[in-house]
Amino acid sequence: MKTGLVLEGGAMRGLFTAGIIDVMMENDIWPDGLVGVSAGAAFGCNYKSRQPGRAIRYNMRFARDRRYCSWQSWLKTGDLFNAEFAYHTVPTQYDKFDDEAFEQNPMAFYAVCTDVETGAAVYKQLTESTPLTYDWIRASASMPLASRVVELEGQKVLDGGVSDSIPLEFFERIGYDRNVVILTQPSGYQKQHNRLMPLMRMALRRYPEMIRALDGRHLMYNRQLDYVAQAEREGRCLVIRPDAPIAIGHVSHDPDEMRRVYDSGRRKGEEQLQRILTFYRRQA
Repeated sequence: MKTGLVLEGGAMRGLFTAGIIDVMMENDIWPDGLVGVSAGAAFGCNYKSRQPGRAIRYNMRFARDRRYCSWQSWLKTGDLFNAEFAYHTVPTQYDKFDDEAFEQNPMAFYAVCTDVETGAAVYKQLTESTPLTYDWIRASASMPLASRVVELEGQKVLDGGVSDSIPLEFFERIGYDRNVVILTQPSGYQKQHNRLMPLMRMALRRYPEMIRALDGRHLMYNRQLDYVAQAEREGRCLVIRPDAPIAIGHVSHDPDEMRRVYDSGRRKGEEQLQRILTFYRRQA
């Protein structure tokens, strides 16, 4: 049996996830595979590179830096999070990503994107740490309206959360039997229809299948919540989620707010640590 870690996205709510996975790394918990969506991929890649603390560190450092995330970047480049600075300059110059550790860690790592021409999920396994790998992670976290369509290896892709927000079913399908699932919404949450659909239709009018996926995303997400709940009842997964809605926007320029969300994740990770250890050890 193989152990897996499934990380939902959620933009800056992903700092809650970062706190949990840092606690897991600090306690030498190394699942066989990790699949991350959007912020789950952007922060989860630090699990494979064995770098606890990195996600909160660089987010706080560059919280108010216009080169990192700003409307100026969006107007100039089409990306709210500057593609070159955030995904290439920061990890190679300012807060270095450990490429060697990423490649040597045997844990499989998947980033989920959405093919804008088909509306279908793309599950990209990333084994080497290269500029192309950084761009696949960027694509997974590239939210419609806030980002340009990313063209990689013959595919046009955006945010993986549009097509597969909680990829537990995917991970089970490829052989991960015991999965910890980290969600960024509390129990009882149900996603509603996107109020920005009129803008989405205009911005993505060249991609009707992507528009269709966006239009039905809330239905897909809520079905996935049902799937996760059933898997949890059957003992196939362990779900960790916040106790209440996380009070942070999709974008934040407040380091203290970021730290508060991250610390809430650390507390949850410490609270759930024994359950995680017990759950993974039940594999036979």
